[in-house]
Amino acid sequence: RAMATTTTRATPVVGRGWRSRRRSSSRRPWSWWSSSRASAVVRGVDDVDVDGLLALEDDAVRARARAMTRGDGGAREGHGSNRNVVTYSPKVFVPVTKTCRDSCGYCAFVEAPSRTRRANYMTLEEIVNVARAGARAGATECLLTLGDRPEAKYVEVREELKEIFGGREDGSTAEYVALAADAVLKETGLIPHVNAGILTRDELRALRRVSASQGLMLETTSERLLLPGEAHFECDTKKPRARLRAIELAGEERIPFTSGLLVGIGETRRERIESLFALKRLHDKYGHIQELIIQNFLSKPNTAMASRPDCPLEELTWTVAMARVIFGAEMVIQAPPNLTPGQEDGWRALLRSGLNDWGGISPGVTPDFVNAEAPWPHVEELARVCHDEGYTLVPRLPVHPTYLRVDDKRTSVGGSPVWLDDHVAPFVRRLADAEFLARGVSWSPGRPESELKKESVDIVGVNGGVPFRRTSKDPSTCIISHDVRAALDALASADQAFTDDDIVTCLQARGDDFDAVCSAADALRKEQCGDIVSFANNRNINYTNICTLACTFCSFSKGKTRAEEVELRGNPYLLDFDEVSRRTAEAWARGATEVCMQGGIHPSFTGEDYLGFIRAAKAGAPDIHVHAFSPLEISHGAQTMKMTTREYLKLLFDAGLGSLPGTAAEVLDDEVRKTLCPDKLTAAEWLQVVEDAHSVGVPTTSTIMFGHIDADGPHAWARHLRSIRDLHARTHGFTEFVPLPFVHFEAPAYRSGNSRKGPTLRECVLMHAVARLVLGPVGIKNIQASWVKMGPELASHLLHAGCNDMGGTLMNESITRAAGATFGQEIDSTRMREIIASAGRIPRQRTTLYADVTTVVP
Repeated sequence: RAMATTTTRATPVVGRGWRSRRRSSSRRPWSWWSSSRASAVVRGVDDVDVDGLLALEDDAVRARARAMTRGDGGAREGHGSNRNVVTYSPKVFVPVTKTCRDSCGYCAFVEAPSRTRRANYMTLEEIVNVARAGARAGATECLLTLGDRPEAKYVEVREELKEIFGGREDGSTAEYVALAADAVLKETGLIPHVNAGILTRDELRALRRVSASQGLMLETTSERLLLPGEAHFECDTKKPRARLRAIELAGEERIPFTSGLLVGIGETRRERIESLFALKRLHDKYGHIQELIIQNFLSKPNTAMASRPDCPLEELTWTVAMARVIFGAEMVIQAPPNLTPGQEDGWRALLRSGLNDWGGISPGVTPDFVNAEAPWPHVEELARVCHDEGYTLVPRLPVHPTYLRVDDKRTSVGGSPVWLDDHVAPFVRRLADAEFLARGVSWSPGRPESELKKESVDIVGVNGGVPFRRTSKDPSTCIISHDVRAALDALASADQAFTDDDIVTCLQARGDDFDAVCSAADALRKEQCGDIVSFANNRNINYTNICTLACTFCSFSKGKTRAEEVELRGNPYLLDFDEVSRRTAEAWARGATEVCMQGGIHPSFTGEDYLGFIRAAKAGAPDIHVHAFSPLEISHGAQTMKMTTREYLKLLFDAGLGSLPGTAAEVLDDEVRKTLCPDKLTAAEWLQVVEDAHSVGVPTTSTIMFGHIDADGPHAWARHLRSIRDLHARTHGFTEFVPLPFVHFEAPAYRSGNSRKGPTLRECVLMHAVARLVLGPVGIKNIQASWVKMGPELASHLLHAGCNDMGGTLMNESITRAAGATFGQEIDSTRMREIIASAGRIPRQRTTLYADVTTVVP
């Protein structure tokens, strides 16, 4: 096949000693291409021939790719719409076998089979031990890589497989890899990603049941490289049609799949573009190519291509940029950082050419067995370079967020029910944050940080990015993204003409962006509330844990006859009115100004029971403030009394009800609610009950319980905040907003594998900060930190991120402790004041409605 040429330049053949020609000085500058022809090519790339792309100046391609990556070409959905992050996968590299039926001219990974017993495959114990070491070091991925079906060529390998499978003749390498992946999942929790070569449909299906993603490099569609003396000579598995068919099968089986090109093995630029379009056609049809690897060739000693020159950096960056131009802004494009020519300068060049992922990097556990001469870079150095280029480096999972996120209907492709096996999905959720990137931290709400540090190391800071040593502590070195600056400006604007996407942008902030959001929230807190931090002296009375509902997050409620629940979480109970009266009197005697009463939806309760609880509390302490009953309980009571909610609320108010806790809101998004709490009020019904309460003069708090199921994420949170804001703008009836991080330990949703491990610390901080920015301007000036969920120390840190209230001292809080939290029994007033003072704030005891307690006469 003749080398392809165009009328404007010779098409280079990288790996054959090609060096770029010096451009003629008579050519037009690249900026001319960028502003005219390049734009035309990009807008209709599917309709443009290869010659049109080849005609573009190199710098124009790179400039357009960078603009697309930063947002000019559309939203970056591959990273959950956050175009200000660059990702990598903390992984361990497990070479299951180094034997292979092929021998590529560039490969130093493959070894000849050994006749020694059990020497050709790692044992399951060896594989699991490597994975365990990775889990302790903070890895999330176990990369199982191997040669392609060696049993097809070698008797020694077939004999070893026969021994592994107890004498069976039909055991295969793919079957053994499936056993290994399942063992890694069950025994270590790491998520397998499998590169097992060309597989049959049945093999792909078997591996899908025990892994989150799979991969096969296309490398090239050039059949010319199968000729003698070329990279793929006598390599049957490198035939382009066979590899494309295997990638297509993965699409048909809904497998998140990794593929890409190997650059510099003798292919032309034209052939690279043709290869990219071959992958794009499959991706357009199936949507399954989750990332493109653009890997540069490095010559290795003792290989057929040892004398070939390495791929130049300019060819690597051109190919990365061309992949971005062809696939668009949403594709995840990676290049291995340990192979990058020039290392730091090369990393910067790649980031400026459209790269947004570095692939897998081991946290000091395993080398790159395929490129053993190239050690992994220190992620701190990568993080520093990313920061300097305007990105935050963030760890991810082996399967990318696009295939898991369902909180934004505009971009969802179905989530885990479509792309993951039910056996694998729970393991992915345990390692995921709300954007389905890696949690990267051991902390979860409800437990002390020191207790959870035993599980693994933290690989990100509170701000969600990989920490690095800054060259200067000067605040001017902070790089705030355009997106976050614009969102903060919109939230602070006089006309308040911001969108839900502005809220989402702030909720997804990482790195310097995170600090900017927290600083803006803290500034607004100081403007609205000064340095005073309030708290109430109160008592919780959870009068029953018997409930007819089936909320998947709830560890508190019990059925009457479910023996397994009694064994796990204790007996069901129902307090009588005398006990409620006694507890209220005791609270008043200890200085409480409020009693907060809530419970399950008991099957025998009517509206009269709720009235009875108010009367009992008032009998125990006539002047105490009764803060009682969620909107769900109000709705239930009204229905049993055949009243409207307004009529029933007036009845409760006359009996002594002072205010309503705005609980049972969970997340005010019906996509979340239909899974999380299908028996509860809809979002609209909850909001209507609260509006009715405000209309009859009963103020309420507002809450969000976040950090749990797949549909619960920044987009759902933004809709929730918008709903609270809009209602308060009409009624001015909310006294405060209280974010309640999900405590997962004993929650049914978590135990069944259907939830995450609660929000990360970054998400908790941002929820409070963004709540201040969204709700403060309409008059909800009190943002409360829940020490019960966060722990007292971390709750005090929230006082620097927009919070001005620490809630109540909470004698006898039961609901959070039932979920497995170690906090929640009680903090006395003295300790509360110490916690607030330690944060540099001025403590003030308040009433439920935020009056100073000194104005209240018991």
